[in-house]
Amino acid sequence: MKKSEEKGPFFELTKRQRKAVVMLYEGTYTNKEIAETLHCSESLIYKWKRENKLFQQARKQYETMIIEDKYVSEAMQSIYALVKSAKSEMVRLQAAISILKLAGRLTDSSTPELDKAKVRKANAEADIARWRADELTGKNKENDSTVLVDDIGDAEDE
Repeated sequence: MKKSEEKGPFFELTKRQRKAVVMLYEGTYTNKEIAETLHCSESLIYKWKRENKLFQQARKQYETMIIEDKYVSEAMQSIYALVKSAKSEMVRLQAAISILKLAGRLTDSSTPELDKAKVRKANAEADIARWRADELTGKNKENDSTVLVDDIGDAEDE
């Protein structure tokens, strides 16, 4: 890890606390074994785990760092292998979509067409709200030819 990347709660801990975080992440050590290795009391380990917010945040950061370093590239390689060799066209498509999402090129809720439609909908809803407000305050003229139309039928219309 580069020095410039050494930021966040994990790197604010003492060396002993960082060692405890690593040992806890490995999951093969008891609190007693960690305390013996670090030459401290077992109750101190419990206290760090329960009461020390920085220690708790550091554990989360360390877990994220490990996952990013070890598993993300393997997952990407597996997804890419599906794009290249899956027998099902749907599996290949889903794998390709996953890669685009992970690369930040595609989101679940946004495409240019969808964004334009959302803007049109918001503008139409604003116009309707304005017209209704004017109707309630009497600002609409009697000769106003604006007609609200519900062009989307619902179950009652059928």
